[in-house]
Amino acid sequence: MSKKQDTYYFNNFIECTQYACQAARLLEETVQNFDAENLNSYFEKMHEIEHQADLKKHELTETLVKAFITPIEREDIVQVSHNIDNLVDKIEDVLIRIYFNRVTTIRPDALVLVQIITKCCDEVLMLMKQFAEFKHSKQIKEHIIKINSLEEEADKLYIRCMYDLHDSTADPLEVIAWRDIYTYLEKCADAAEHIADIAEIVIMKNT
Repeated sequence: MSKKQDTYYFNNFIECTQYACQAARLLEETVQNFDAENLNSYFEKMHEIEHQADLKKHELTETLVKAFITPIEREDIVQVSHNIDNLVDKIEDVLIRIYFNRVTTIRPDALVLVQIITKCCDEVLMLMKQFAEFKHSKQIKEHIIKINSLEEEADKLYIRCMYDLHDSTADPLEVIAWRDIYTYLEKCADAAEHIADIAEIVIMKNT
């Protein structure tokens, strides 16, 4: 798939995933060095990342509408693009919930979940870098398996986080706030796994 019109889509996937990685690292920085007084500035940075990712997605959509031939089926291109965008959105959603729930301190297990999300994004990026050569790449399956494993790890940690939250927190408002945040962190891992699942389906359909 060396033709310019073919590689465009795969390059766009890579660029959009890089925004997901930026968003994950910004979220990790936010919770690791948490400062409630300065949270709004992190929120603005996150929104700008999400906005740039949206522009890249729209650029792909406009190109796809005009395309006569595509390297993989149009609906598959749309699905991959949509789910990468969804990953960026879900990461932003976590920060939004930290912001409007007026969180003043970060629970340590939340940082561990965020670090798993960062690893998920890194694996998705490596997957997308191999995606154009899915018929020949020997590493692409390894990245799909790694993303699935990280999602399972996030699921287990999510359950433990929720259990500990209800076991150790008496304030019902704090419980509600953190249930919301943990749930959206888990959704980030799900979003990464959805990208891997679609990639696997595309590979099966085209090999």
